[in-house]
Amino acid sequence: MLERFFHLEAHGSCLRNEILAGITTFLAAAYIIFVHPDMLAATGMDKGALTTITCLVAGLATLLMALWANSPIMMAPGMGLNAFFTYTLVLQRQIPWQTALGIVFLSGIFFLILTWLGFRERILRAIPVCLQQATAVGIGLFIAFIGLQNLGLIVGNPATLIGLGSISRGAMLGLFGVLLAILLEIRRVRGALLISILSVTLLAIISGETRLPETLIALPPSPAPIAFKLDIAGAINLSFWSAIFTFMFMDLFDSLGTLLAVCREAGMVREDGRIPGLPRMLTADALATVGGAVLGTSTTTAYLESASGVSDGGRTGLTGVVTGLLFLLAAFFSPIVSTVPSCATAPALIMVGIFMMRGVAQIDFYDFEEGAPAFLTILFMPLAYSISTGLAFGFLSYVLIKVLLGKWRQCSPFLYGAAVLSLISLYN
Repeated sequence: MLERFFHLEAHGSCLRNEILAGITTFLAAAYIIFVHPDMLAATGMDKGALTTITCLVAGLATLLMALWANSPIMMAPGMGLNAFFTYTLVLQRQIPWQTALGIVFLSGIFFLILTWLGFRERILRAIPVCLQQATAVGIGLFIAFIGLQNLGLIVGNPATLIGLGSISRGAMLGLFGVLLAILLEIRRVRGALLISILSVTLLAIISGETRLPETLIALPPSPAPIAFKLDIAGAINLSFWSAIFTFMFMDLFDSLGTLLAVCREAGMVREDGRIPGLPRMLTADALATVGGAVLGTSTTTAYLESASGVSDGGRTGLTGVVTGLLFLLAAFFSPIVSTVPSCATAPALIMVGIFMMRGVAQIDFYDFEEGAPAFLTILFMPLAYSISTGLAFGFLSYVLIKVLLGKWRQCSPFLYGAAVLSLISLYN
């Protein structure tokens, strides 16, 4: 039956490979179970409910991708997207988290429409590569900055705005976690971030920074405090359209870029460059965002960690079935999740920042037409504490430079629209 449904032999795989690949993908991405609830809890959302919903959304979205598109790609609430949700929308702009979920829902609906109309790939091609790369780098710096703040290493300073904080016991544990994760990554140990989180948590229990859980397994916390609490009516506001656009843009090249990269690694790309089943994968991605918002989480997207399972031989949706079921099972280990302190999750944020910095080497800063907008995008994200602000300056500067140089034809209608939305967002 598995062969008939997943076509293992046709994809050059077998049951053993698929199971091992699914476990590998889960271990590589399981850190999201600890990091995502910890980040969104800063909005006032219930952390226990967030833990359950993170496992639920990651599990169900991955199963959707696996069973409908026969793809080994894992899905979960996206890093960077959750930072924009928490720190830009809720904390900086003072938007209630219920309304922010409504914004995510609307972005998912528009994303779904664009997918059905076949516009997603066209829009991606219209975005300058330098801005795509700069966005990933800027988000990486922003996430790492948040991790350093969570450790207390970066604090407010009335003279210099920010400064170095005290090296507390929690900060020392966090720095050890970063060093451990770096060494594990150098050694190519799978699940490096998860190992780092669990190791620092163990040390935190020994040192008294956190308490040992009374039980390891329990019924998942109820998702009721945040599930189905999104405010769609409140999100239908002209001032929020720039936020909807930002979610769409970030998820656009994040998910599509990940799908293309992982499918290429899995040998799923044909000689003509086409990927069989890509429309279904893109639709599953959009549906996951809509469903995730309804359940109570920020934008759901494809995860690059799926490449770890693919490298272990995963080629079909059976890999995703194993990964998805493991995420659903993880919901029953919520006592362990509640024990994990911020000094254990902060190193994962810093490591994600390191991963996302790789794209900076591909930006040509000697070409000011490309380098200047990329630099402004990267600069404003951490300094303005806002991903959308960085995007706004990037789009505006790129279009203005091209227009003033008489190269306005090089900008697509989409870029002009993005520049207008960016201007509106900065004005508001």
